[in-house]
This record gives sequence, structure tokens and C-alpha cells, in this order.
Amino acid sequence: MTRFADQPLVAVLGPTNTGKTHLAVERMCAHSSGLIGFPLRLLAREVYDRVVAIKGEKSVALITGEEKIVPPNAQWFLTTAESMPVSGGREGGFERDFAFVALDEAQLAADRERGHIFTDRLLRARGREETMLLGSEALRPMLRALVPEAEVITRPRFSTLSYAGTTKLSRLPKRSVVVAFSAEEVYAVAEMLRRLRGGAAVVMGALSPRTRNAQVAMFQAGEVDYLVATDAIGMGLNMDVAHVAFASLRKFDGRKVRRLGISEMAQIAGRAGRHQRDGTFGTLSFEGGSAQFDDEEVHAIEEHRMPPLDHLYWREGAPSLASVDDLIRDLERRPVHPVLRPAPEAIDLSVLKRLAEEPWVRERARGTKMVSRLWDACGLPDFRKTGAEPHSRLVARIFRHRSEGDGTLPVPWFAEELVRLESVQGDVETLSDRLAGVRTWAYIAHRRDWMADPAKWVERTRAIEEKLSDALHQRLTQRFVDRRTSVLMRDLGARGSDILPMKVAEDGTVSVDGEAIGALIGFRFKADPQARHIDMKRLMAAAERRLGEELVRRARALAADEDAAFSLATDPGRPVALFWQGDVVARLTRGKDLLHPRIELHRAVEALPAAERSAVCERLARWLDQGIGRHLAPLVALTAAARDREQPAAVRALLAPLAEASGVLARRGLESVLEALDKTLRPTIARLGIRIGTLDIFVPALIKPESARWRLALAAAQDGGTMTVLPPSGAVSVATPADAATCTAFMIAGFRPLGAQMLRVDQVERLARNAHDARPDGKGGRLPFAPDPGLPVSLGLGSASFQQLMLALGFRRADEGWLWRGKPAQARPKPQPVQPRPGNAFGALAGLRL
Repeated sequence: MTRFADQPLVAVLGPTNTGKTHLAVERMCAHSSGLIGFPLRLLAREVYDRVVAIKGEKSVALITGEEKIVPPNAQWFLTTAESMPVSGGREGGFERDFAFVALDEAQLAADRERGHIFTDRLLRARGREETMLLGSEALRPMLRALVPEAEVITRPRFSTLSYAGTTKLSRLPKRSVVVAFSAEEVYAVAEMLRRLRGGAAVVMGALSPRTRNAQVAMFQAGEVDYLVATDAIGMGLNMDVAHVAFASLRKFDGRKVRRLGISEMAQIAGRAGRHQRDGTFGTLSFEGGSAQFDDEEVHAIEEHRMPPLDHLYWREGAPSLASVDDLIRDLERRPVHPVLRPAPEAIDLSVLKRLAEEPWVRERARGTKMVSRLWDACGLPDFRKTGAEPHSRLVARIFRHRSEGDGTLPVPWFAEELVRLESVQGDVETLSDRLAGVRTWAYIAHRRDWMADPAKWVERTRAIEEKLSDALHQRLTQRFVDRRTSVLMRDLGARGSDILPMKVAEDGTVSVDGEAIGALIGFRFKADPQARHIDMKRLMAAAERRLGEELVRRARALAADEDAAFSLATDPGRPVALFWQGDVVARLTRGKDLLHPRIELHRAVEALPAAERSAVCERLARWLDQGIGRHLAPLVALTAAARDREQPAAVRALLAPLAEASGVLARRGLESVLEALDKTLRPTIARLGIRIGTLDIFVPALIKPESARWRLALAAAQDGGTMTVLPPSGAVSVATPADAATCTAFMIAGFRPLGAQMLRVDQVERLARNAHDARPDGKGGRLPFAPDPGLPVSLGLGSASFQQLMLALGFRRADEGWLWRGKPAQARPKPQPVQPRPGNAFGALAGLRL
């Protein structure tokens, strides 16, 4: 092991949120060159962006397993710990001196899987002018044992971290991060948050930086108030987090399921709070139980008292490459320092030992150059998590190509593998698997001597990774974010100036903060029909809260609008309604008489302020009066004449029942009234447009389609019911409706029933006149005759209905045709016996009489 030489070495220790990484970035930027190694590709990328903003893109490099951005004149390098170009290393050949070197999260040297990497960097990575080790206070004893000359600086946490207990997911405070320890658990919690609180962003170590940044951006921008992550979040990812909730306190560490150590708990919980803003941590309560912190654990986390490390894992960082056996022997050599332990067998060593058993591998791996190529191939990370055996087969194929010909991988094979991964179809899991595969090929493309044209394939893998990353972000958002619910939850909690902006589009679409929540149709808000049932109340509450000004504006527009904007709605089965610009604003109900119905405002209009409500009501009443005057002017005149005391009694005796019947009345039963009308009174009847027909008395103007529709609408409103089916517009004959209500409505509209058919009353009179005109002279017109058969056919009247009409007109059937027999005498109604009332003495006498 190479020990620390003469360069100044500083260890900055402390809990999270102490500004250690920020300090290291400042120190590096103050030097002429620098290098910082990070535990995660995501964190390296985050700090790279920060340094680029300070030093410029041409001066800063980023090196990770799957990504290399190295400008020719780069002076400041941000890398993962594995990719740090330390002296004597073999990582891509970036061997050079740096004025400043730092290692972040150095306490990971105690990690079973990656600890030997961090221990090697801690011992060997040095800056020419300054070296800085960043980590937890638990690392202090190891530093004293391994580098006693290092200056140790302790930094306090900027804010307070306190325990908040156990919380239900439905009561989780905003700006919370839920930490889970498997992809399945992350997805389950995110799905529950989508249902309860509108959704959550998702962050896992397996995500590409592009996907991770897009998910974090949603959280940082407030589009979602929750983030669900694996324990990768504990490695210095900086976000605006108020509370960290542990979904579990147990994890699988590659060998077994165990409880988290206090250091791990503190590292994750410490993400809560930012700079001088305090944070809290706790656990989630699930049905069937929940994780619980022990009192000792809570005190240790709150007071930042971490148990000191008593060992670090070590493996030779610069093994001999003379032969495969020498390489394996060096990698398995035990450390000499008592605080160092041999690292558990990592997957690169496991793959190397498997391949060393293959005769063809030993045959080709001769000499330093080929052993180096074999070890480089074994260093390919198992991004797909397939295990040592399947992964070794891929490594073997890579080494086979690297050990023959020009030592590069065949382009067709590489290209074929990329094409297979390029599809963006599939769910979250499928896209995640493809991204892991692309990371494998991106790692290969970034090895400078593995491909014939590495720059081309670096760009190709980068493009595919970005495409898959964008698709994965879209799928994660679709699956775990209900943006509408999220917006509603924020809107309901907003006050004053924090109220989210609302917009009503020209087509009536209502959106809050850009998210459509429904449509404003007239004065009615209709929630999005695709919304979940649980969101309906929230949608309605948001609409009521925000649409007041818009409804007032519409009320004023209604009051000032032209007549063409209004209409009378007579949909069958529905109450008669008044529409404005195509939507209901009021309905008609029973008034003092047929021509004066009551206007009942829709509840959405009824909720308007009094002034606007009154203006709407006045405008609707004015339009309705004008409509009645325009379409029912003869009925208005008829009703006024029937009530005019100056009219002769004989005239009013006809006008009153005709007005009550809205202008169409059967003649039968009114013969005595008609007999009382002498020739001097007939002109008065004629001036009112009344036609006294053979079978019916009616006003022809009132049986026109639109006038009939208005009469039926006012009749339905007066009866307090709903509209029936209207007769077809312009029809003179129709089939007799099966139900009595529709049949009655057709009669009010001006149709006379004739068995299976109904004929409009003016056409009944036309046929009657035609029949009488066809009667032959002589013997008082008692000779048989045949009416013109073309006329009833032209009116669509069937034979049976025509016969019923002829009988009603006073004709009878004869062998040679029809004979006039005179109008049938009216049958007198039979008097109905009076039913005695119970308990009445006279009623008892009536009973004896009966």
C-alpha cells in the first residue's frame, strides 16, 4: 500500500447539510486544476453542471463509467470514485497530477460491495497542493489509524434535524421524501401517493441522470409534493426536502435482509432540511404494521452521534499484471494494517476467476498487455444485475474480440445490440431494463481502445440513452403522477396571492395552473368525465372557489346580449328550459296562466350576486315575452278578447274554452254555443283568426310547427311536467302515438286522431270540403258518390283512417261509394249517480231510495 507522502491532507467530517461538498467545490475552483470523486454518477453530474457554470464548459471534465466529457484543455475533473484517474491506476489512462484532489463520502470505505474502491482512493489519491477527504464523523478513528498526519476538521450541521414519529401516507407533510429499499417498494409507495395526493416523483440509482434530473425537477418545481427514492438519495443529492419518511428500516445488502445501521439511517434522514431550514424524519405507517426507530437510534440521529467505524475494506489497487495468477493473487492478498479487512469478492474478481478456468482464456492472456485487457474487460459493471455467471459470458465474448485481430469489438455485433435496445415502447420496468443494457454498451463505447471509432459509438449510445431516458420519465410521470389531483391539492391549500392561476379557454375548458379540470358550459361547470370519483368533489370545490369572476362576467354578457343568443329548449323527457348561447340558464314552471309561466333560474345562475341575478332574470323575462308575442300573437289576442267584459257573452262563451285549449278545440259539444252566434257576431270571430270547421274549431296560425312547439312547451310548464315528443315539423299526418300523453300533446298541437293515424285539423277541413263538393245533386244529395282518392293519398292518410274520417263527417259506406246521412246527433251524456257521503243522513235516505 502506498502511504500518504508530503502533500497537505485535510479531512472534513460532519453530518449531512454541513456544506462539505460545497466547500470542496470552492477549494477546487481556487486551484489551477482539481479532481473530486463522488459515490454516484448522478451526484458527479450534478456537481459537474455547477462547476461548468463557474469555469466554463471547455475547462471542466466529467468521467463516469458510462459517460466521459473530457475537453482537450480540461483542468477540473468530476468523476465517480471508480473512475478517478489515480496515480498507478488503469482507469482509461487519465494519469496526471492535480493541484487539488477530494474524495466525497469517504466513509463508504466500510461498504462491503464498494468499500475497497474508496479505501484505495483514500490511501492513494493525492493532490499536488491540497487533498481533502469528506465524510461522516464515524470515519475519524480510521483516519487516525491510516493517515494520522491528516488535519481533521469537524463541521456542524446548518439546521436542526428532529424526529417526527410515525405518519400515515395520507397525512404525509408536503415536500416529503419517502425512502424505500427495492424498486417494487418504490413503485408501490408512488402508486399510493398518486391515488391519495396526486402523485410523486421517483428517484433510483438505476435511473440515468437525464431521467433523474427530470423527475427531481418536477419535485423542485412543486408539480408534485412528494418524492419516492431508494437509499441512493442519501449520497448527497441536494433537494428542497422538509421531511424524510422511511418506508422500511430493513434492506437487502446483497447477502441477506438486515436492519439499517445508524450511520445509514442518519445519512438518509439528513437529507431533510436545507442550509438553515430545519428538517424532520420519521417512518410511514402501513396497514399491518410499520417500521419503528428505537429511542437510541433517534437520539443518535438527532445529536449526530454515529458509532465509530472499526474497519475498512481493502483490496490491492494496483495489482500485478504479469500473469493471470499474479493478478488474482494480488487481488486476494490480505491487508497488513489491522484496521483493514479483505474486501468480499466483488463481481469483477468473481468473473476473472471464472474466466481463468477457461483454457482458451489462459492461452490468450499471456503477457502484461493481454492480462491488462482481460482485467479491463472484467471491470465492466453488471448494470443489468444478471449475476456473475451470465455476466461472465458477456465479458468472455468481449475479451475474445479484444484478444484477436486489431483488438477492437466488431461493429456489426455492437450495432445489433444497440438496435435491439433502441425501442421506446413498453412499461417502466421494460424501459428500465433497456436503460441498464444501454449503460453496458455506453461503458464499452467510452473505453478509448475498445472500438474502432469510439467517438461515433459514444454519440450513438448517448442518443439512445437520452431517448430511453425521456421515455422512462414520461412513463414514470404517467404511472405515478396524477397532475390534476396534485394541482387540486395545492389549490385547496393555497391562500391569498398563492392561489394558483386559473384560465377559461374560448371553448370553455377550465384549467388551474395549466391543468384542465373540466369545462364551463354557459354557467354550469362540468368536471372532467375522466377524473376519478374521489377527485370530483375537489374539482367542484376548485371551480366554485375560482369561477366567481368569470360567472359574473358571463351574467353581464347575457344581460346585454341580443335575442339571437337565446332559445327555448323543448327536449323530450326534460323540463322546458331557456338556453343562452347553447346552454341552459333557467327552466319554465307553472305560472298564473299558460301565457305567463314562472322563470326558475338554474342553480348555477341562482348563486350569482343579487344584482347580476336580477339582471339575468329581467333579460330572460323580456326575451320570453317577446317570443310569446312573436309566435303566439293570435293566442294572446284570443285570451285578451275572452277576458274582455265588453265582448258579447255569446262570443266569450266560445273564446274562453278555445283560449283555455290554446287555440285548438273539438267542435263536438259546442253546437249550442255556435248556434248563439248570429251573423252580426261572426265577423268578430273571423277578425281573431278563428276558423269554425266541420269537426274542429281552431286558429290556423297556431298550428304552424313553431307556434305548436311554443304552445306545447307552455302547456308542459303549466302542468309542471316534462316535454313530450313533438309532431314532426311540417307533417300533415302522423301515426297515432301509443302512449296517451303523447297523443294528447299531438291533439293540442292540432292533430285529430283517426284510428291508427292522426291528421292535422286544417287538412281534415280540406278533405271535408272536398267530400261535400263531390256530393251529386238530386234527391237532396242522397245519391252515392266516390270522393277523389288522390287527395287522402297525397296527405299520407291510409284507407282505414280515411274511412273513420268520412264516418265522422256524416257519411256512410254504400256499395257504390259513400252516402250522405247528415251529421250524427250528439249523444247526451248520461247523468252519473251521486255517491252518498258516509255519515250523512240524507245520504242514507238516498241509499234507501236506490
